[in-house]
Amino acid sequence: MSAVITAIGGFVPSSILTNKKISETVDTSEEWIIKRTGIKERRIADDDTATSDLAAAAIENLIENYNVDRGEIEALLVATATPDHILAPTASIVCEKSRLTNAFGIDMNAACSGFLYALEMGANMIESGRYKKLIIVGADKMSSIVDYEDRNTCILFGDGAGAVLLEKTESDYGLMKTILKTDGSGVSSLAVPAGGSRNPTSMQSLLHRTHYLKQDGAFVFKRAVAAMSQVSQDALTKNELEADQIDWVVPHQANLRIITAVGESLGIDFEKVKVNIDRYGNTTSATVPLCLWDFKDDFKEGQNLLITTFGAGFSWGATCLKWGVMREKKTVQKTKDSKVEEVLVAH
Repeated sequence: MSAVITAIGGFVPSSILTNKKISETVDTSEEWIIKRTGIKERRIADDDTATSDLAAAAIENLIENYNVDRGEIEALLVATATPDHILAPTASIVCEKSRLTNAFGIDMNAACSGFLYALEMGANMIESGRYKKLIIVGADKMSSIVDYEDRNTCILFGDGAGAVLLEKTESDYGLMKTILKTDGSGVSSLAVPAGGSRNPTSMQSLLHRTHYLKQDGAFVFKRAVAAMSQVSQDALTKNELEADQIDWVVPHQANLRIITAVGESLGIDFEKVKVNIDRYGNTTSATVPLCLWDFKDDFKEGQNLLITTFGAGFSWGATCLKWGVMREKKTVQKTKDSKVEEVLVAH
């Protein structure tokens, strides 16, 4: 028995923050940002929108578009680095907003690797035989922890959420063997220094702006390329696959140069690498599910996908999955008397 993705949803805010707008507030340029990161714009949630709202919107998009019964969802795993509150869990809030009355919810924080970690945990829950249907969400409001006076970080991040329905299957489709890694020695290179139990928010932290994200960009870049390249190759080996058997690579969207370097290290044509960082920036836990959502129509039954991530912690990993059969997709058609009725069509 395996776990397979059978439905996908996504959401990004409508407000767009362009490179031009950023260049008006910090010392940078549109051309420099594109050259160094590959990002042209990113989506930014308004002040009244929290991570739970982004997650709930992605779930609603999934349920609106596929034949999914909310009452059959047994668990909700929310991967996020920007919870609504330190306490209570964001997953509890999302369960309420999404009317998942039969599901328990739990938050998972592995930064940019959070969705992959949650996907692996969800797959293990299904493979245990105790659960049949789970929703895995990656959601982050990175604008809430980004210092828009720091050009090294404010150019990189955006807000968004993606969600997948994970179900049991006895077919050959679904998640294969996964490799997850952690190296705590890298914590100081990419972190929000203040706001937790180590350094609670104070007048001092506000003055020094340490409640915002800080990173050593050059060091993180080098570690990300090396770690994602190695773990991706290890995942291929573990699943007895060659690079030419991979139909699509879905990498964490941190930097286009990282994505390109990883693809080259594996010897995989860039045409097979899915990229949307130019439109969304780095949405942390949401990058992988947003890629799956954006490009879902490209993935065909039986194709092999490679997912790889790297994030704060340091956390990283890779997995392979064989794309399965998606649930029936909803659509609407107008009847002769102009009333709108819901029908089901094959995806």
